[in-house]
Amino acid sequence: MDQLPLEGMPRRLYSCTPSRLNTWLDCPRRYRFTYLDRPSPQKGPPWAHNSVGVSVHNALAAWWREPYDRRTPAMAGILLANGWIGEGFRDAEQSTAWRDRAREMVVGYTASLDPSDEPVGVERTVATRTSVIAVSGRIDRLDQRGDELVVVDYKTGRRPLTADDVRSSLALAVYAVASSRVMRRPCHRVELHHLPTGSIVEWEHTDESLSRHLERAEAIAIEASEADDAYRDWAGVAPRGSRTAQPAGTERRPPAVPPRVDELFPPRTGPLCSWCDFRRHCREGQEAAGDRRPWDGLADA
Repeated sequence: MDQLPLEGMPRRLYSCTPSRLNTWLDCPRRYRFTYLDRPSPQKGPPWAHNSVGVSVHNALAAWWREPYDRRTPAMAGILLANGWIGEGFRDAEQSTAWRDRAREMVVGYTASLDPSDEPVGVERTVATRTSVIAVSGRIDRLDQRGDELVVVDYKTGRRPLTADDVRSSLALAVYAVASSRVMRRPCHRVELHHLPTGSIVEWEHTDESLSRHLERAEAIAIEASEADDAYRDWAGVAPRGSRTAQPAGTERRPPAVPPRVDELFPPRTGPLCSWCDFRRHCREGQEAAGDRRPWDGLADA
């Protein structure tokens, strides 16, 4: 029996997270280092500002998992201190100072919350798919307000946030769409809660604006997926570094025109190169921006 032609067959769904899509946009080379190369190139040292962010997120998630009568601001401070991540700081003194600073953040923030206002989800994974992508991600908090769901994302960076930050966020829009489909309830509002300043910036999406974000995600996914396929063709049966063995007696078939990996995944250089985990492996990034110490991302570092 003749084999049916592949032309016209539906394209394989591109499985991704918003973070993967944004990494492709930021820098295709970093995307390759992160998601394709196996083993992945060694990263640089941990960043202190990431330690602060993860510690705060973990404490707030744990706070909502406490019984109602234990959801006090003091408990939030205890959870932060007990789960503190001390990596990336200049020394123990700086780590301790920032632990105390982060504890003040979560204590002040939880004092503004109603502990009886149970979220629909905390660190909740949601997913959705289109004809192009199967996308999933984890939401910091999903609230129910009236008949609608609200996506809440915590931020601990030193830069104050604006309405444009929340309006333009691909991740928040995708989370809103996925939450609505998973929970079968409308979700249009997305919020960024900036703990260092106690400010909240919000955006009320329309069905049309959410659709535009989803179309943007699909366009990014098509680009990344085509580069992924070319990479795998170049590497053979499996990505380079894979432990997958080829069948005995067979030879690796190179693509008709072997692509150069750097052409498929060019570096996208700029100020962010200073903060790249793979900076040591990228000459262009080193030339584009100066070195940063692991604690330079902290306010008043």
